[in-house]
Amino acid sequence: MATNAPHHPPFRADHVGSFLRPPNLLQARDEFKAGKITAAELRQREDEAIAVLVAWEERIGLQSITDGEYRREGWSAGFYGGGSGIRPADPSTAIASFKGRAGIANPAPAFEVYERLRWRHPINVENFKFLRSRTSRTPKVTIPSPTYVHLRSGRPNISREAYPDMELFWQDMVEACSNELKALGEAGCKYVQIDETTLCALSDPASWERIRARGEDPHELLLETYPKVMNRAFAGRPGDMVLAMHLCRGNARSNWSAEGGYDLMADTLFNKIDVDAYFLEYDTPRAGSFEPLRFVPRHKTIVLGLVSTKFPEIESKDMLKRRIEEAARYIDIDQLSLSPQCGFASVAAGNLITPEQQEAKMRVVIETAREVWG
Repeated sequence: MATNAPHHPPFRADHVGSFLRPPNLLQARDEFKAGKITAAELRQREDEAIAVLVAWEERIGLQSITDGEYRREGWSAGFYGGGSGIRPADPSTAIASFKGRAGIANPAPAFEVYERLRWRHPINVENFKFLRSRTSRTPKVTIPSPTYVHLRSGRPNISREAYPDMELFWQDMVEACSNELKALGEAGCKYVQIDETTLCALSDPASWERIRARGEDPHELLLETYPKVMNRAFAGRPGDMVLAMHLCRGNARSNWSAEGGYDLMADTLFNKIDVDAYFLEYDTPRAGSFEPLRFVPRHKTIVLGLVSTKFPEIESKDMLKRRIEEAARYIDIDQLSLSPQCGFASVAAGNLITPEQQEAKMRVVIETAREVWG
């Protein structure tokens, strides 16, 4: 039996954060948009749904507990500017497309930043406090990467009136993330996950031409600009806070938006970005091989995302164990944990699986982790 992982959390069996919303919660949000219920009534419905979800997470054996992102329309919703300052841009400016098994491609979101994005107050603290009041286990909060808005907009879609120079833009992104981490720490949060979609997108050659067309160098963003911005944002976090980073290739209604392994960014990702752990997608060949794990230093944890949240087929424990053994050729097995590759509902509508399949997938993660690590 292996000894304890370098960080605890992440747990041997962990998860990325979002879960399928129940129909009554989706209905409540529709009623709120239609003006049929108040914000207070919507929050009460969210509270009730989250309490049920937390009880389920504990019942199946999870130690890391989230609110399923039930209060969000999507994984990043409402973080920057509280919904103001950003609006959809011309889809032709998108750097990537979402695609799925059917082979149909739709542009990924593109943003226009039309005014400054300032952090004015804690965004997740009250939600964290409610979550903590419902569990005796470890609550986890998920927040978007400080680089997310830039990748989806770029200099051409960032107002020069609001941001005459890009350093002012980066200052606002850094302050938003840094202030939120400090506020969560002051509220008692010990476990935060950064949802990071930009590095995998920049590792996909399909995005390079469009990024260059907007006057930017994809390799410089990947290896220099974005890592430096992240480290500035993470530098002031509380010393007792575990900061994990989830590397995502897109996850919306069972579709994805990027392909390519970790090879280009491995040394930078694992040795030059100041986080404690990484949730890595490894559910399909789109993520490449385990070989980049040879760059991971001994004090960091890798959570292998081997179970798909996109598709209904239930992975076998034997297959997962074989994959863990393959990864352990490049990194000490004691530095590894197991999870699904992403959330089950990065957008409110959720991926194209059932609640029963969601539970079966979480149970196979938990059971496999117990059999591998004890």
